Amino acid sequence: MRFCKPATFAAGLSLTLLLLPPLFAQQAATPKTSSSSETAVTVSPPPPHSGATTTDKDSIRVSVNEVIVPVTVTDEKGRFVSDLDQKDFQIFEENKPQAIRFFTRERSQPVVVGFLLDMSTASRIHWKNYQNATIELIQNLLTGDKKYAGYLIDFAQDAEIAVDTTADPEPMVEKIRKLKPGGGAAMFDAIYLACTTRKLIQGEPIEPRRVIVIVGDGHDNASKHSLAQVVELAQRNLVTIYCISTQAFGFANPTDDNLVRLATETGGRVVYPLGEVYKDTDGYLSHPSDDGNYALTVGTGAYRSAVDGRMYRAVADIAGEVTTQYILRYVSDNPSDKLYRNLKVVVDLGNVKVRARKGYYASVATP
Repeated sequence: MRFCKPATFAAGLSLTLLLLPPLFAQQAATPKTSSSSETAVTVSPPPPHSGATTTDKDSIRVSVNEVIVPVTVTDEKGRFVSDLDQKDFQIFEENKPQAIRFFTRERSQPVVVGFLLDMSTASRIHWKNYQNATIELIQNLLTGDKKYAGYLIDFAQDAEIAVDTTADPEPMVEKIRKLKPGGGAAMFDAIYLACTTRKLIQGEPIEPRRVIVIVGDGHDNASKHSLAQVVELAQRNLVTIYCISTQAFGFANPTDDNLVRLATETGGRVVYPLGEVYKDTDGYLSHPSDDGNYALTVGTGAYRSAVDGRMYRAVADIAGEVTTQYILRYVSDNPSDKLYRNLKVVVDLGNVKVRARKGYYASVATP
């Protein structure tokens, strides 16, 4: 299998499709100014309510006409299709085809991953499983290599940055082992924190890319921010959101739509490790309880094995997808003055599923 060489982001290369939001500018390193003739703009410093102090060096100059689209392609069994070439892809903006100017399918791409952990009362039932799954995911993604970094945000009645951005997984692992669930759910506020407050790595959001993994059921009853607000914020900041749903088998969850929207709009997906935990194991409902044949009764080895197995596969799926994506870039030739522009990525092959962000927010360039 042939792979392209990693992209080199040097002076003169267009960086991103939009302005980074003001709050993100507070800790980002200043890249070199483009020497091309493209119009550049200066990102404003954080507003007073952010509590940050800034100087002139906090301004970032970025070009505004290049669109970056991470793409995942899977087959009918959910396996990654990793041997496609640029010619296999088409990008449409507002139904108009665009010329792809950059393409890579490099594995093990640098990423910054935000681990958002639901600590509300609803997570108590399977807390040990969620705890172990999150620790395993962190250890899978943060291997000690400096090109991978992450941060931990836990949320219940309030959201807080438990561990700020680091390449070392141990502080997050130790923190999670001490956490105990209880209280409300401020999931939207947790996403807001991830997009505005944590420490940045130089080169974001181009290399490394930005990813959020939410471990929770999608419920929110305590946030100051709305779903629509954080969806837009994630889109503006090139964040891809993945979700490991903690919805237990047999329970209705109307707030699952929150997870689906967050993932769909940003190019991620939702996995349900507990949704079909009994699918492949006989005995849960087919045998009477008084003869000891409840193979998957909570607390038995069969039940624990089934849950652990599905949690492990969910972690492996997310970890694999986070670091294995096609990256496409194009320069929009759309003269539209629309702020939000719809995107569609097409792979003209049978029995494949394509996941990519649904659109982006264009910014008006100023001299």
